[in-house]
Amino acid sequence: MTFPRFVKVVFLAAGLLGAPAVHAQSCGNTANGFDNWKAQFAQVAQRAGVGQRGLQALAQARYASDTIAADRNQKSFRYSLDKFMQVRGANTIVAQGRQRKAQNAAFYAALERQYGVPAGVLIAIHGMETGFGRFMGNSQVVSAIVTLTYDCRRSDFFRPHAIGALRLVDRGSISASTRGAKHGELGHTQFLPGNALQYGVDGNGDGRVDFYNITDAMASTANFLRQKGWRPGQGYQPGQPNFPAIQAWNAAGVYQKAIAIMAARIDG
Repeated sequence: MTFPRFVKVVFLAAGLLGAPAVHAQSCGNTANGFDNWKAQFAQVAQRAGVGQRGLQALAQARYASDTIAADRNQKSFRYSLDKFMQVRGANTIVAQGRQRKAQNAAFYAALERQYGVPAGVLIAIHGMETGFGRFMGNSQVVSAIVTLTYDCRRSDFFRPHAIGALRLVDRGSISASTRGAKHGELGHTQFLPGNALQYGVDGNGDGRVDFYNITDAMASTANFLRQKGWRPGQGYQPGQPNFPAIQAWNAAGVYQKAIAIMAARIDG
């Protein structure tokens, strides 16, 4: 997991998710009041177009104490770049990433033709986020993101992602029990739900966007970067045209630089 994802992308206004700018009237910093707040938020969600399945998932959501604890105790992004890369296992990601690129060359070449994003960038993100899918989180996505919306620290940021999660439940992309990272990120590359709703791509053509399917997840990640201004054929190191797209993925400086460095080594 690579939070702080609250700085991963520019705040998605409710309108981008098809939701009117309406808000629950309260928040809290403890579990006390969570159930009452959910009842208020259900009205907000319903006005935002959330259907019955999403509302049922909201009703089932539990206050995620582990998510709050993780949110209050973020350390890795205070590291130097060298320390961050060491802790995150950059050399292992690069070595395994080169193997994955070689073994799936046609797949990554097809993604680059369609979206303009080279294999190294997608592979580096995949490795950094979930160790190439080996661990995609053990927290309930809906409960985590709803808890963060209730929490007073960044309610405005997480609210559209909570609406997004409930709409994903309506669509069948996730369920009330789907597991993800502590802050509600889901799938191989750890999309926040609002971004999953907006940038998700059905990469394998089965009629469903599934972020736990590697084809859909990689295509969606490439689509996100392209929509954030990725220019095919241009560089992606700091100061080059495509580095801002990596910054849009995660605004932590050490993360951005680590991705650019690892991607270049994988592509090289």
